[in-house]
Amino acid sequence: MEEGEVLREKRKHETSESDPNPQKNFKKTSLNHLTSDSSAKCAAPAHVHQHESAPPSHTDQNENSANRLALESDDQVPHTGPDDPNRPSRGYEYCDHTADIQVHSWGSSLKEAFEECCVGMFGYMTDIETVQATDTFSLEAEGQDLESLLFHFLDEWLYAFCVEPFFIPNEINILELDEEKFKISCEGYGEPFDLNKHPQGTEVKAITYSAMQIKQHDKGWDVYVIVDI
Repeated sequence: MEEGEVLREKRKHETSESDPNPQKNFKKTSLNHLTSDSSAKCAAPAHVHQHESAPPSHTDQNENSANRLALESDDQVPHTGPDDPNRPSRGYEYCDHTADIQVHSWGSSLKEAFEECCVGMFGYMTDIETVQATDTFSLEAEGQDLESLLFHFLDEWLYAFCVEPFFIPNEINILELDEEKFKISCEGYGEPFDLNKHPQGTEVKAITYSAMQIKQHDKGWDVYVIVDI
């Protein structure tokens, strides 16, 4: 077994798959946890590929950055739902969950909700507004159902951050999401992580299946994922 596969198996065993006492009262977490002196460390998955060329412009996706900042402000009502008239069509927020953090994302499609969930995960590790989309990084993920597909999708991106070139995106673009074969092909636009430029936030150690939810409703999709910090 190759080194990457050994690390990946080790990481799977470290992943929490149950949540006997989920916390019901959510509280928004701001970016005040970001610091410049902590160190990042994680373990592994695979199938990641980097491209040197700069990414294309995706104005329709980037325009949501202002909405993301608004959702991270202290005066925003936490744990927004699909019936919230002030909720943008896509976005994410953070909800406290015991010793971990829950990323709640949403979109008008499953694709958008998955993209926002991934951006939200990176947004907890650094201020993604400091990240420039100078490079493109592509990867694939697959699962046995939607929950395992989401898990492996996030896990692959976390691994891309944890090993060379320590890539951190400020935007994720899912090129293909097969809801029957449970496969994802996607790109991320960003750059290698640099402590001189990007503030180090809270380390995300692993993705978990704990209390994972993928909900469809008449206005789109909501996704809830707890990450181990």
